[in-house]
Amino acid sequence: MATSFTDYLRQVKAGIREVSVHDLAELQGRVKDLVVIDVREPDEQDNGVIPGALLVPRGFLEQRIESIQPERGATIALYCQSGNRSALSVKSLAELGYHNVVNVAGGISAWSRAGFELDHPKRLTREQSARYARQTILPQIGEVGQTKLLNAKVLVVGAGGLGSPTALYLAAAGVGTLGIIDNDKADKSNLQRQILHDETTVGTSKVESARERLRRLNSDITIKTYDTRLDSSNVLDIFRGYDVVVDGTDNFPTRYLINDACVFLKIPNVHGSIYHFDGQVSVFNHAGGPCYRCLYPEPPPAELAPSCAEAGVIGAICGVVGSYQAVETIKVLLGFGETLTGRILSIDLLHEHVRELKIRRDPNCLVCSEHPQITELIDYEQFCSVTL
Repeated sequence: MATSFTDYLRQVKAGIREVSVHDLAELQGRVKDLVVIDVREPDEQDNGVIPGALLVPRGFLEQRIESIQPERGATIALYCQSGNRSALSVKSLAELGYHNVVNVAGGISAWSRAGFELDHPKRLTREQSARYARQTILPQIGEVGQTKLLNAKVLVVGAGGLGSPTALYLAAAGVGTLGIIDNDKADKSNLQRQILHDETTVGTSKVESARERLRRLNSDITIKTYDTRLDSSNVLDIFRGYDVVVDGTDNFPTRYLINDACVFLKIPNVHGSIYHFDGQVSVFNHAGGPCYRCLYPEPPPAELAPSCAEAGVIGAICGVVGSYQAVETIKVLLGFGETLTGRILSIDLLHEHVRELKIRRDPNCLVCSEHPQITELIDYEQFCSVTL
């Protein structure tokens, strides 16, 4: 027997679990891994969304839900404008095996009437929507995540082997403000690995070469350049205001300088390093994790840490490690996935071995512990030379 939509909707709601907007606010404060999904169309979201909600239009929900939350027992709350479309969505997810999904009764209208806060995500321009379409289709990013990237500020220290691929991919991803610091000039011997530069820029400032290359790649973002040597006198002024600092350097004095400045300013530090066919990637000073000094309280002997000029390197290895750094930076900025905080990814590309090493925050760390011995910047050249 045929039934009306009204009767069908009533039957659906009778078979699902609904919560009030007050219940949802309580769940947000209590359930750590709660996923809230707005199933309305993008133009409906202009007037506001529930803070923290993922924006997944109803027509894409079933095909994207496993990427958003693969665990069938996870707590998921769905809402729309008034609670009807989201009720149908709850039924669909239940048929896919999700058994802890709730519908927010009254939807965003009830949330607004109750006086709860609304977020007002910025909409991408038509050109931006086209440029970043392959990213915004990912449920972990979407238009909200892409807008966060466009508002983000990342500083890349070093326009060399690691900084080149990192900067290129961050620029391509739409990181809105990208800072590049380096006081060297492009050299012909750099071109084998430092892909920001080419034959036409040999002999010119690396940061200017980088600026022009990145502008050609993405004119939609701001490029800030610092043609100076990073040291204790300028590092805090340069770092201040950035959301993430990417360490693409190859010497220990600068690595310790970057670490300490990031700790003092509470900025995540995405670290990368290479040696022959080996690479390492980690995220320091993020989400309560360790800093660089927790892993290396003192620099190793000089003979165990040669530069690329001394040890040699294949350029593609820089590309692998730099690409990892770009991905980790995006994950830190958008807060999805599991970052390499508290872990080091060690990559042996000669034998194709990848290992993960756990690292913990040192309770006696000289810089990031509760009672640090180093509370201001020091002479890092002297520190490393004395230790070495």
